[in-house]
Amino acid sequence: MDMNYRSFIKLSVIVGSVLAVVWYMPEVIRFVGIVFSYLIPFIIGLSIAFVLNVLMKIIEEKFVSRLKVGKYQRMVAFLLTLITMIMAVVILVLLIIPEIRNTFTIVSQNFPSFLKSIESWLSTLRINDLGLSDIEFNWESLMDSAYDFITRGGGGLFSTTWGITSSILGVLINMALGLVFSIYILFQKESLGRQTRKLLHAFLSEGAADSILDVGALANEVFSNFIKGQFFEALIIGILCFVGMTVLSMPYAVAISALVGFTALIPLIGAFVGTGIGVFLIVMVEPIKALWFVVFIVVLQQVESNLIYPRVVGTSVGLPGIWVLLAVTVGAASFGILGILVAVPISSVLYSLLRRAVDRRLSEKGRNI
Repeated sequence: MDMNYRSFIKLSVIVGSVLAVVWYMPEVIRFVGIVFSYLIPFIIGLSIAFVLNVLMKIIEEKFVSRLKVGKYQRMVAFLLTLITMIMAVVILVLLIIPEIRNTFTIVSQNFPSFLKSIESWLSTLRINDLGLSDIEFNWESLMDSAYDFITRGGGGLFSTTWGITSSILGVLINMALGLVFSIYILFQKESLGRQTRKLLHAFLSEGAADSILDVGALANEVFSNFIKGQFFEALIIGILCFVGMTVLSMPYAVAISALVGFTALIPLIGAFVGTGIGVFLIVMVEPIKALWFVVFIVVLQQVESNLIYPRVVGTSVGLPGIWVLLAVTVGAASFGILGILVAVPISSVLYSLLRRAVDRRLSEKGRNI
């Protein structure tokens, strides 16, 4: 009787909580948004720590452990990880920035002749036949319109600029706080793990705590392998891009290939960013080859999406290629860039849990399929 009474109380509390959340849904969403805004630096810190930990773990186990630096092993591993990441970014910048500067130099030097060629081309058109010779520009009216825009829209332009500046400043502050938080996580990850295990075992049953820790360990392994697969896939794309551009005798092969490989780490947008900058560099030197570069990148993206990504990333997380394609498609349609980023590792975790459940049920039934 006492057990039924307690079950009734628990069920009443759950039902009442659900009804309260539904009834006050706008307030709940607003409250969750406020809490989430406060937690953004910590979420960024967790993300940075997780990504850096993949490289730092390799450096610490493969290299630093042999140096016998004692209690400074973690600090040396972190510094080497940070130096490696900074060097990768610096090398990329040193490859790309000089080429962009040279392109602007070429454009500035050839700009007068470029204008003359346009003027010559326009002069060959039969403007009179098109009825364009009667068009006249009222420069005084245009100046008045420009003055009115500046005087009337100056306040709005200032407020917009201030808003953009504040947003950028807020992002930089969150990134800085996140970086500091990630350093604390990386230096104390074992202590945080012990505290989490103690907390779960203190307030949950033994089976529930072990199940949560088991799922957490699986998710950690899958997401770590996913990050490794992403970097390996970006490296393959960069190499294939360099080989293709070299075979097609396209300019800036090294710089553009490095950029395409780096931006391949960014889901969805990365391909367009790398291709856009590559087209800009090539079109200023050899416009025809810029068109062929776009065709080449489109073909490369198709190969990457349908062959390389499912095999490399799917194999690294233990997810068959067909389910990788399905996960990416559903994730992109549902949650955009974030969906593309987390769809594969989340699907891999669910796939592994389902496979365990199926094997356990078949084992209980004594069947081996």
